[in-house]
Amino acid sequence: MSATLLPEQRASARSAADRAAALGAVLRAALILIVCFVVLFPVYWMVLNAIQPGEFSLTWPPALIPRGLEWSNFARLFEDKPIVEWLLMSTYVAAIVVVVTLIVVVPAAYALSRLRWRGRNLLGLFLLFTQIMPGAMIVAPELTLFRAFGWTDNLTMLALLHAAFVVPLCTWILKASFDAVPGEIVEAALVDGCNHWQTLFSVVLPLTRPGLVAVSVVAFFFSWNEYLFSSALITRSGLYTGSLGLATLITQLDTPLFVLMAAGVTFSVLPILFYLAIQRHILRGLTAGAVKG
Repeated sequence: MSATLLPEQRASARSAADRAAALGAVLRAALILIVCFVVLFPVYWMVLNAIQPGEFSLTWPPALIPRGLEWSNFARLFEDKPIVEWLLMSTYVAAIVVVVTLIVVVPAAYALSRLRWRGRNLLGLFLLFTQIMPGAMIVAPELTLFRAFGWTDNLTMLALLHAAFVVPLCTWILKASFDAVPGEIVEAALVDGCNHWQTLFSVVLPLTRPGLVAVSVVAFFFSWNEYLFSSALITRSGLYTGSLGLATLITQLDTPLFVLMAAGVTFSVLPILFYLAIQRHILRGLTAGAVKG
C-alpha cells in the first residue's frame, strides 16, 4: 500500500514546496513594495508640492495626483535666491573631495590589502574607530583650529575637511575591492619586474574600477549633503553651498514651503544624474570581496 502511495506523497510534497515558494515570493515582493513606498513617498511628495498649485496641497485629504502644473515656485527660487551659485559651490567642494579622496585612498587601500607591514591591522582598526565619533563632538575643536589658521570661509579647506572624514570609510570600501583581485595576478606582475606602484596602477586599478566608482559616489554624496561643518566654517553668504543655502529658506518669520520643495528638487537633480550615469558600477563596487569563489 505504501509503495503505491509514495509517488502521490512525493507529488504532494512538491506541491507544498511550490506553494511555500510562491508564498515566500509574494511576501518578499510585498516587503519590497512597502520599503520602496516608505523610502520614495517623501521624494514624491516633495516633487508633487513643487510642481502643483499650492491650494491642492493644503486641502484635506491632500491631492496625491497632480492637479495641474505650476512652475512659479521654481521661478521664485531662481529669481529671489542665488540657487545657481549655491549649486556651483557644492559642485566645487564635492569635486575636490572626490579627487582628494581617490588620491589618498588608492595607495592606502593597496597598502592595507596587499602589503605586509607592522601595524597594518592596528591602522585598519584606527580607521574604523574614526567612524564612531559623531561630528557634533569635534565641530568645536575643528572650528577653533580653522580660526587659528585663518581657514574659515575657505571652500578648499572645507573640502579637505570633508575628505578627511570620508577617507577612512572609502579606504575600507576600496580595500575590499583590492582583496577581491586574485593574488596570483599581483604576484605575477611583481615577478615580471613591476614594483608595487606599477602593479597598483597597471594591474590592480583597471580590475577594480567599480570600487573606484563606489568610493567616488560615497565621497561625492557625503560632501554634497554635509551641513554641520559647513555651517560652522562658512559664514559668508557668497560662499554658501547648497545645504547652507537651503537652510536660509527657513526663517523665524516665514518659510515658503513650496519654494523650499522646489529648492529640494533642484538640489537633488545633479546627484541623481550623477548616480544614474554610473549606477551600474556602484553595486559591484560596494559588494566587492563579499563573496569569494
